[in-house]
Amino acid sequence: TTCVIVEMMAPIFMLSSFRVLRKGAVGLPRWKLIPSSRSPHSISMTTAVASLDISPSPRCLFDSPVRVRVSGLAPLQEVTLRASLTDEAGELFQSSAWYRVESNGELDLSRSPALGGSYSGVEPMGWLWALAPNKPFRRLVKRDVLSPFYVQLEVFEGHGPPGKLLCKGTNERSFLPEGVSRIPVREGRVRATLFLPPGPGPFPAVIDLYGTAGGLTEYRASLLANKGFVTLALAYFGFEDLPAGLDKIELDYFREAVEFLQTQQLVTLSGIGVLGISKGADLALSVATFLPGIKAAVSISGCGVNSAVPLFYDGFTIKGLGFSLDRLKFLESGAVDMSEILDDPEDPAQKDCWIPVEKSSVPFLFLSGLDDKNWKSGPYCQKVVACLKNHRRDVEFYCYPGAGHLLEPPYFPLCHASFHKLLGMPLLWGGKWKEHAQAQEDAWHRIQTFLHKHLNSSHALHSKL
Repeated sequence: TTCVIVEMMAPIFMLSSFRVLRKGAVGLPRWKLIPSSRSPHSISMTTAVASLDISPSPRCLFDSPVRVRVSGLAPLQEVTLRASLTDEAGELFQSSAWYRVESNGELDLSRSPALGGSYSGVEPMGWLWALAPNKPFRRLVKRDVLSPFYVQLEVFEGHGPPGKLLCKGTNERSFLPEGVSRIPVREGRVRATLFLPPGPGPFPAVIDLYGTAGGLTEYRASLLANKGFVTLALAYFGFEDLPAGLDKIELDYFREAVEFLQTQQLVTLSGIGVLGISKGADLALSVATFLPGIKAAVSISGCGVNSAVPLFYDGFTIKGLGFSLDRLKFLESGAVDMSEILDDPEDPAQKDCWIPVEKSSVPFLFLSGLDDKNWKSGPYCQKVVACLKNHRRDVEFYCYPGAGHLLEPPYFPLCHASFHKLLGMPLLWGGKWKEHAQAQEDAWHRIQTFLHKHLNSSHALHSKL
């Protein structure tokens, strides 16, 4: 059994035009994009004032594409576009690319190719997904979804080191859509945040799980709420009064989270989905296999079996897949390659770490990057998918050449390596810039399509274990 290898093509954006107007126009938003100086700038003997437009609006959700256009430049002029974002920890992320202005004096990223720099070719959103940290082993994440990220876009004269600033603008990218409610949850043992879409409902519901970094991660759940899902971003260690470390998993905790969602008036009666990445992915498989009320499960960059630590539920145990730190590879960059440390899950000695997913009637979606350097997600999940297909289960499997471990919502820049606080060292995640960005867009759409398909029907599916 093989996965569907997703060959990506350049995205095409069909966006309406939106001209940036100056502050003060009646009935219009109070923002504008300002040229670099108050006096006109002379370019190739022609007086012109450059301006930068972001359409359909300079304010959008983080996973939304925009169209960037610059006008008022000299025909065929060489310019550099630089994007800058400072995260909540004060870390700076930047990208830059070289362009040649079109003969009409415009630069339109939806059709103008980048000639080099952080990306090349026609990449309408390359300035965002190519953001790289100024310091090694930093990862762009959103800690507070109540505030947006601000991306500063600047156009400089010439290629190479920045020349004279011609114009600039700001793209405000938010995580909490208008009308979406964010509700902290402290119910019994459950520590989570609930996001409710706007409208009367009811809506399908999804539990969102992250990996071994711990804590409570909300940004994917907040964006999913805008797609018509009640989402529960669920912490399971390293947060408030939950266990500080990860030495075991008690599935009863996740049962409480499912039961909490089932009591919410805005949640449909047709069932609940579960979505997880990395360690959260194999937890999603366990939740879908053992707990009633789950109707769909999504595994992103999982290893397909119960990894690292034992899982306990209802009087039985699934042991964690063994590993050996002797197989760590220490790279010249200072990062650590963990892709070889797991024991072979097909070794008979590891049979007790397999999750009996074939006993579940739940549909499964598996998404893996073929350049995953955390573990061999593609080959590992392929074995689980083969087992599910042999038992005539409903399963989809998509592999992405060049994509790494951290498949996030669209336009999050590739994190090739970052410091892992639980393990206390920088880990290699893998991935190639363009391929990873394309994989994230495709995976994001497949996740939504899959969850809507299986969570909007009129009857609930339960585990048959």
